[in-house]
Amino acid sequence: MPPYEPEITSAKNPRIRAALALRDRRAREEAGLTLVDGVRELERALTGGAKPVEVFVDLARVDAAGRAVMAEARARGAIVLPTSGPALARLAFGDRAEGLVATLQIPHLSLASLHLPENPLVVVLEGVEKPGNLGAVLRSADGAGADAVILADPLTDLFNPNAVRASLGAIFAMPLAAAPSADVGAHLARGGVTVITARVDADDLYSDLDLTGPIAIVLGSEADGLTDRWPAPPAHPVRLPMLGVGDSLNVSIAAAVLLYEARRQRGPG
Repeated sequence: MPPYEPEITSAKNPRIRAALALRDRRAREEAGLTLVDGVRELERALTGGAKPVEVFVDLARVDAAGRAVMAEARARGAIVLPTSGPALARLAFGDRAEGLVATLQIPHLSLASLHLPENPLVVVLEGVEKPGNLGAVLRSADGAGADAVILADPLTDLFNPNAVRASLGAIFAMPLAAAPSADVGAHLARGGVTVITARVDADDLYSDLDLTGPIAIVLGSEADGLTDRWPAPPAHPVRLPMLGVGDSLNVSIAAAVLLYEARRQRGPG
């Protein structure tokens, strides 16, 4: 392969500034790119078929695993950009110091391109605002063997860098889609998927419902819960028992409880 590009030493370099702009949702949507910080996250992105565009790397800091991931990204067409530690620190998140930050193409998120298996376990998040919660749900969905995660009426984008980070790269292993709630509901109905809604005022406990068939677990926003676009019937509302002063759990915790109850009923997979 040809040698690397010249080292970037200034945080004002146009490539650094363009990558920094991807912290903003509008810039991500216009460029069709997102930021990935960390060796594990980039490795999982590549394994999941993501297309790398640029890799900013501090060659003095990156370890052997990082060099292997960097080489794989380069083999897939990414431009490797040696970057000084201070310049790379502008791109890195918080205390991350693995010496590698990449930009990746955001995949298509249309419902039409989402293909579900015969007996799917799906997570739908309506109006979730916090990228950290979104990333945590994606991590639980991956761990519990869910088949897809769909954002309905999204208030944050799936590939917010903080969501990518919170998912520990699991976002790249999961089939994803985003669409208005009405379209999501219609898509699930056409596929014969039963909708299970998490509601604090539901009569049935989550553990009393059969979660072994084709189901979509639908959870609402942190502040307001689900909208009235998921009426019962046809949806089946369930609640988690709340025995203290609080009336609900964080959406990512509720998703984890429901997903692993579904996994318990469906078998180890």
